[in-house]
Amino acid sequence: MKEEDKWTEVITPRRGLFDIKLEELWRYRDLIAIFIKRDFVAIYKQTVLGPLWLFLQPIFTSLVFFFVFTKVARLPTDGIPPILFYMSGITMWTYFSDCFVKTSNVFVSNAHIFGKVYFPRLATPLSIVMSNLLKLLIQLTLLLIFMIGFYSSGKLSVYPNWTLVLLPFLICLMALLGLGMGIIFSSLTTKYRDLAFLIQFGIQLLMYSTPVIYPLSSTGGKLRTALTLNPLTGILETFRYSLFGQGVFDPMLLLYCLGFTFVTLFFGIIIFNQVDRSFMDTV
Repeated sequence: MKEEDKWTEVITPRRGLFDIKLEELWRYRDLIAIFIKRDFVAIYKQTVLGPLWLFLQPIFTSLVFFFVFTKVARLPTDGIPPILFYMSGITMWTYFSDCFVKTSNVFVSNAHIFGKVYFPRLATPLSIVMSNLLKLLIQLTLLLIFMIGFYSSGKLSVYPNWTLVLLPFLICLMALLGLGMGIIFSSLTTKYRDLAFLIQFGIQLLMYSTPVIYPLSSTGGKLRTALTLNPLTGILETFRYSLFGQGVFDPMLLLYCLGFTFVTLFFGIIIFNQVDRSFMDTV
């Protein structure tokens, strides 16, 4: 065989649970970038307002929450202006829910691509997390604009503190948790399609068991203990505390969130890797 005719790439089946080949993700970084662009553009393609929905969605949702939970239900907001309280919670929650829901359907929605060409399958859920990160950064900018407006008008008397340096860490935690939970459910939905309906229902219930529309400080007893078992609680509470200096900042709660996230991601990658071998037979 001539030198130029030799194979430059040999694709072999995975042998074990831990044969993940994460180094392939770096080699396929250009493909991941294409997927990120595809995911970001496809959401607002053929819409009249396009990317403006990135700004309108959190604003409209915050207004609805303001009238329902502040004016009607009279829920406290820890001394934070209600609009900013709800917008901060919605911004982080939307990032997690989008990562989780879209990643949980990755095998089914991309079966037409997976069946035609080889590439590391983890590239697809990673692209979803990264494309949603762009959306998160835009909405964080919107939140910053609202905060500046409230400061300028004298309606905001609480201020950021040193924990603001933890913001990249909190975003990373939220991304990895959404990725880990998403790829676990994506592996299960290849055989049990009913889970897709359960996820849509369950994500709504999960939001109400997370301090998105109420502060953790307004709860107590067994309810508070149950809420702290939710790994999202520590992330959201620390996020608000870093922005407004109000809420609960508990390093042990953050440590629990970190441990839960990495355990979920570890088992998620193993399960994803296992299902990747034969999912085309069942999807």
